[in-house]
Amino acid sequence: MTLVGLCLCGAAHGQQGRADVATAPFSPAPYRVGERLTYTVAFSNFPTAAHVQLQVVERGPLYGREGVELRAHVETIGVVSAALYALNNTYSTFVDPSTGLPYRSQQSIREGARVQNLTQDYNTPLGDSAPATGRDVPISAGSFDLLSALYRVRALPLAQGATYSISARNGEAVYDAEVRVTGREMVKTNVGSSNAIVTQVRVRGNSAADDYRVRLYFSDDELHIPLLITARHQAGEIRVELASAEVQGGAQTPLAAATPAPAQPNIPLPPGQLPRTTPPAGNPNPRTAPTPAAAAIAPPAELPFKPGEQLNFNFFIGAGAQPVGTASFLVRPRARYFNREGLLFTASLQTTGAGQTLFPVNDLINSYVDASTVLPFRTELTLSEGKRRARFVVSADQTSGNALFEDGSRVEVPIGTHDLVSVFYALRSFDLTPGKRTTVSLLVNKRPRLLFITALRSGTVQLGGQSIAAVELALATNDPGGDKLALRLWVSTDKRRLPLRLTAVTPLGPVRADLAIIPTALQ
Repeated sequence: MTLVGLCLCGAAHGQQGRADVATAPFSPAPYRVGERLTYTVAFSNFPTAAHVQLQVVERGPLYGREGVELRAHVETIGVVSAALYALNNTYSTFVDPSTGLPYRSQQSIREGARVQNLTQDYNTPLGDSAPATGRDVPISAGSFDLLSALYRVRALPLAQGATYSISARNGEAVYDAEVRVTGREMVKTNVGSSNAIVTQVRVRGNSAADDYRVRLYFSDDELHIPLLITARHQAGEIRVELASAEVQGGAQTPLAAATPAPAQPNIPLPPGQLPRTTPPAGNPNPRTAPTPAAAAIAPPAELPFKPGEQLNFNFFIGAGAQPVGTASFLVRPRARYFNREGLLFTASLQTTGAGQTLFPVNDLINSYVDASTVLPFRTELTLSEGKRRARFVVSADQTSGNALFEDGSRVEVPIGTHDLVSVFYALRSFDLTPGKRTTVSLLVNKRPRLLFITALRSGTVQLGGQSIAAVELALATNDPGGDKLALRLWVSTDKRRLPLRLTAVTPLGPVRADLAIIPTALQ
């Protein structure tokens, strides 16, 4: 399994009652339909290595009996996905609502080159002829899988000093584990600070799994929400931290004894409301405020990009035929991130080949944007450029014009300010009629700038053996010499508004980034 899978695996195995699970107290609270928990996974030096989402999807007649559908999605992202392990798995388990025991599970596995769909039936006796592999695998009654085990332990009392045990299966592997309640601590996550029940997981008869020394922190209430999971790995610590929580159709999950976290400038705009065109009273910023026309830009009802869209680019210097770098942009599913309904844009940029020798770059940017305005409320930058190593986290309050950095510094910004990634997507929704000029505010290096996007002319771009209709855009800022790089972007004129080519004039010579497009003959 991947690092994420191993961490969650350990979590699931440790979460069951030591007194026979069949007779242990059972609480239905964790099985409330509509609950959705989102987690960020950090591994070693990668602050955002993966995302995990847990959901209670529905309750009713499911596959011939009354059941509750639990669903989990685990996906590695950025450099971890590209260089270490590509994982994109979805798990659905159908459990008895009165016991939490599973009777059916479905798995969609996408791990590197492995692609597999599995269905397991848990209410059929396991005979000697049961296949070890294949689509339908009967499992003996009374068994848990990882997902159902995770929820079943939440349904336990988790009493102080108690030790619980469970056996859970993952494919052919069976884990016998126990979880001991060791105490209580105040835990701070992205949803605030809360009293937590601290547990330690041990896996019996499996030293490799036991060496992870998994600790789980559950909210100290009837929901027992997993707030934080930590595990140790020889390459570094694994942390699975709660990023957002909601139950019953969107209400925020109250965490027990919650202590309000320090105010974060990430207040959402009401659905459909546009950013104000003037700064609030007492916080003027006339030098950098965008023009009213720029501030009032509204995205169309249907955005030109969809969740799951991935755009890959190759960078070239001069007339060179070999790429010196790559960039990948991905639109993550709409979900609740850091207590906000939004989208997540991820961008990873790396130099390769001669470019890596000349100047090694390995950057990752996560941009969390409002789902209705495409304006960012949180941006995470992890930069590795030559000998420079830096990480920045900024939360933007688009209603009061403030950007708060993780180091505590605060910068006043115009309402409607974008980051480097969100503007890449937002401009695809702008009016790009030749002759049209659009102005937006852009936060770069802790200072807001104006970005001028001018539609120059229509034409065609040759990519992948295709001639694609496009409009040429000039990009410049209001800095002195803001057009010295002569940035030009070609965007397709179809409904997807795809960025096709970016060019610039740099000290190394002309640089070109081309969208990787499958040749027509191969489509």
